[in-house]
Amino acid sequence: MQLSRRERLRAQTVRDIKEIALRHMAAGGAAALSLRAIAREMGMTAGALYSYYDTRDDLITALIVDVYENLARSLEAARRTHPDDPVGQLVAVGVTYREWAVANPPEFQLVYGDPIPGYQVPEDGAELAAEHRACGVLIRIVAAAWPQLAAARPASTRPAPGETGPGPRSYAWSDFRPDFAAMARESFPDLPADAGALSLRLWGRLHGLVALEVYGHLRPQVNDPARLYRDELHDLCALLAGAG
Repeated sequence: MQLSRRERLRAQTVRDIKEIALRHMAAGGAAALSLRAIAREMGMTAGALYSYYDTRDDLITALIVDVYENLARSLEAARRTHPDDPVGQLVAVGVTYREWAVANPPEFQLVYGDPIPGYQVPEDGAELAAEHRACGVLIRIVAAAWPQLAAARPASTRPAPGETGPGPRSYAWSDFRPDFAAMARESFPDLPADAGALSLRLWGRLHGLVALEVYGHLRPQVNDPARLYRDELHDLCALLAGAG
């Protein structure tokens, strides 16, 4: 359906507001975000801007949802470049994730940085759903690899409450937050909880080096963070293939 001129102008104004907001956050951090400052830069009154977003939190939520949705689309497009090859998918997704983070530090810091002072996560679940969509890309990769991976894994047991010790331990879906477990089980009803745990472990290791790089903590130690990341990806591919 073709948008009216008024609808096109409103959509462009929304894009401009978000672009300026991200620029302000890159310069002063998310805590410094001000609707009035954005309105001044756009030549609007604060009241006019409030017709688009009632509060600063509403704008922050819209930005977070956009970031997660755009990231999820990029990761999913990367995954699809290697059909029927979970290891190839992991490499493509991992490389895409790092490239996105390095190229978009304000967006990365918005969704993966420190909590924004005073920001209240909305109760409608839009932010969480967008985050789960991005996370779900790795679950799809693990699900595709799981039949072969499960056959290569040593038998695992469910520990008794409080039990610790060496050796593999199986997970139950009750080990996870209900919203994450529901998302994973709805998408892949036959996938065991161990696979959900593996997807989070993969994400944690991919994210860890990226976060260190984005926040400038790798440069004092290494000349080429990309090489370090590629080596980590190599190890994760072995883990996904059942050789790690």
